[in-house]
Amino acid sequence: MTQDEMKQAVAQVAVDYIQPKLSSDSVVGVGTGSTANFFIDALAKVKHLFDGAVASSEATAERLKAHGITVYDLNEANVLDVYVDGADEFDGHLNLVKGGGGALTREKIVAAVAKEFVCIVDASKKVDVLGDFPLPIEVIPMARSYVAREIVKLEGMPVYREGFVTDNGNEILDVHHLDIVNPKELERTLNNVVGVVTCGLFANRGANIVLMGTESGVETIKLS
Repeated sequence: MTQDEMKQAVAQVAVDYIQPKLSSDSVVGVGTGSTANFFIDALAKVKHLFDGAVASSEATAERLKAHGITVYDLNEANVLDVYVDGADEFDGHLNLVKGGGGALTREKIVAAVAKEFVCIVDASKKVDVLGDFPLPIEVIPMARSYVAREIVKLEGMPVYREGFVTDNGNEILDVHHLDIVNPKELERTLNNVVGVVTCGLFANRGANIVLMGTESGVETIKLS
């Protein structure tokens, strides 16, 4: 099974998982990235079962609209029953690193609002300790150099993501060489640096459930 086939399989399982939770007034939070795109394509087949979606990026909004799914601004949605999104890494405690696609801030906001966060990944995303994937941090442009210096003090190596601007008009620093043994604490520390919009650690609000595509099928992982 190829990586894309695993992503497609896990996307379908995610739709099957959320389908019993959907009603005519349900609004679904939808993430950003290649696995989320497979989820959107599968979700379109049951679009008659729910009201609409909130997108975590402009690209996701366009893909949802192309399938005829109504897209709401988050301020129009009082409740999100579920948020479905991928991740760049996850650990055994369902802490995540996200932001490879640069949509981390909107993803984090949508995740905060949702009652349940369903993370869909392929098996390559599972790690013992977060940090192999460079940690994205969204920063206010004028603060980029200052934030980078503060990150160096934390023994990370920040790399400016050149030529990339987030949907919010900000910039990204990708931080290499971090062994993230206490993700909740590091998330709070980074988010408290002046000029940081948010970091790509989803630990203080991690996933409720991970659906992981493997060679032998889709594995469901929950905290015991």
